[in-house]
Amino acid sequence: MARPSTISRRGLMLVLSSPSGAGKTTISRAILEGDPRITMSISATTRAKRPGETDGVDYIFVDDARFAEMVEAGDFIEHAVVFGNRYGTPRAPVEAALAAGRDVLFDVDWQGEQQLAEAARDDLVSVFILPPSTEELERRLRARAQDSDEVVARRMARAADEMSHWPEYDYVIVNDVFDDSVASVRAILRAERLRRTRQLGLADFVSRLSRPR
Repeated sequence: MARPSTISRRGLMLVLSSPSGAGKTTISRAILEGDPRITMSISATTRAKRPGETDGVDYIFVDDARFAEMVEAGDFIEHAVVFGNRYGTPRAPVEAALAAGRDVLFDVDWQGEQQLAEAARDDLVSVFILPPSTEELERRLRARAQDSDEVVARRMARAADEMSHWPEYDYVIVNDVFDDSVASVRAILRAERLRRTRQLGLADFVSRLSRPR
């Protein structure tokens, strides 16, 4: 008899969104490091490469002309402009992963989440991450030491608008204690993997259980 672990499953798209500095990128890294069944969606972007980033690993770095070509060809499942730079998720690798039963993690803003929902709502699981306070959000932004005071001010001004979209998400987590937040995302992922509609091989498995001996 087949073991339950052999039931084929369609992958899911796990979206983590938050205002800049609330912790979605750090939480994403923890999820990826602790779970081999999920992979990060690598976005294409027109922004400049930052120190320590690798093309094709952190992002796919392209110029404006190439990005426009990809949009025109329908190569993106979602794309948006964030702080003057363009970001987009290539469609083909995501669809291949889902069909193979692998989950895909997305670090996108609310615009990206809406486009993903329009394109593949049944595959989507969305989580919005809130900071414990605006003061803590600003402290985290400044602690990164990546942005000028002007950029920090812009990110703080944008945060209120971004946080207003929390009702559009399936789950909301307040990232006060990091380990607790990671545990919450892992619990969501475990539960969503067990949804009946995602377990494509479940009918065959139950049919085998029901056969007379």
